[in-house]
Amino acid sequence: MNDTSTAHTAKSDATTADGARGTVVTGVGLAFPGLRSVGDLLADRPPCDGFDPATALKGREMRHKDRASRLALYAAEQALADAGLLDEKGHLRGTGDATAVVVSSNLGSLQTVCDFTDTIARETVIGLSPLGLPQTSSNVVAGWVAIRYGLRGPNLTVCNGATSGLDALHWARNLIEAGRCRRAVVIGVEPATEHVDKMLGGTAPDVACAVVLESAAEASAGRSSVYARLAAYTRGAELAPTVAVIESRAPAPVGLRLTGGLARSASAEAPPSLDLTARLGDCSGALGVLQGAVAAVHIRTYGTEAVLAFTGGGNRDDAAAALLLTGGDTERKESP
Repeated sequence: MNDTSTAHTAKSDATTADGARGTVVTGVGLAFPGLRSVGDLLADRPPCDGFDPATALKGREMRHKDRASRLALYAAEQALADAGLLDEKGHLRGTGDATAVVVSSNLGSLQTVCDFTDTIARETVIGLSPLGLPQTSSNVVAGWVAIRYGLRGPNLTVCNGATSGLDALHWARNLIEAGRCRRAVVIGVEPATEHVDKMLGGTAPDVACAVVLESAAEASAGRSSVYARLAAYTRGAELAPTVAVIESRAPAPVGLRLTGGLARSASAEAPPSLDLTARLGDCSGALGVLQGAVAAVHIRTYGTEAVLAFTGGGNRDDAAAALLLTGGDTERKESP
C-alpha cells in the first residue's frame, strides 16, 4: 500500500492517548551490522560484534529471497521471539489468523526491479525467470514474512518517503483497534545494494527493525510483557505544528525526542534528543520503525513516561509525522 496523501490536517489525523490505550509494544528486533539488539542504539559505546549480514542471512529460510526480505525475516524472528510468540523450534505459537504484517520500505525492491529491467534490455522478456518476478512487487517483504510464520491477517506495505515508518506503526495500530487483527508485526527495512547506493548518492546501510504490536487484552491474556503503549499520532504538512499537536496531547512530560535527518529539535529548551540517522545513516523507510522500537526500549529500561518520535518536514518530503509512546503501567526491565 502506498500512502502518499497529504490532505489530512493535524486535527483530523491525530489520535489521542485515550484512543490508543489498547495498543502496546510487546517485542522488538533489529538487523544492523555490528549491533546485537535495539538496546544497543541507546548505548554510548555500542558493540561491534553483533549482526553480520555475510553469515546471518544464509540458511534454508533465506534461500531464493531478495536482500530486503532476508533482513526483514531476521528482525521479525527476533521481535516475535522477544514477544514470546515463538516456540523452541522457531514456529509461531497458536494460529496466525489474527496477526497482520505491515512493512515500511521505500527502496526494498529497487535492486530486483532494476535487475529485471536490465535483463529485458539485454534479452527481452524471454530472458526473465517467472520464479523471480513476484520479487519485483513492493509487497514482497510482507509476503515472505507472512509465509514464513503463517500470518494470515492483513498484509500491506507503506512506501511513502520519510514518514513511512511512523505511518506503518499507525496503520498497524488502526488495524488492531478496528478489530481487523489482534496483533501486528511492523517491519521497517532498507537493504544495502548497488542500485540503492546509486539512488542515494552514497553508501546505504543494511537495516531492518521489527516491532510487535498487540491489543492490551491480547498481551495480558498471553505470555507477552509490555514495553510501551502507542499514544498520539499526527501527520501534517509541516514539522513544527505537527510536533506541537502531539506534545499538547502528552499525558506526561516528554523525556526524550527521537529525531531524524532534517527533523531535529529546534529549541534549546527541548528535552534530550537522539538522531538515529547520525549514527546509522540514511534509514529511509526503516527510520520510523527504528524510532518506535528505540522509544519502547527506552521507556521500559529507564522508566521514561513519554517519548516523542518525529521525522519528515524537509524540502523533499511530502509531509511530517510524529508519534508519542508512553509508559503507563509497564514494568521497568533490563534492555533486551
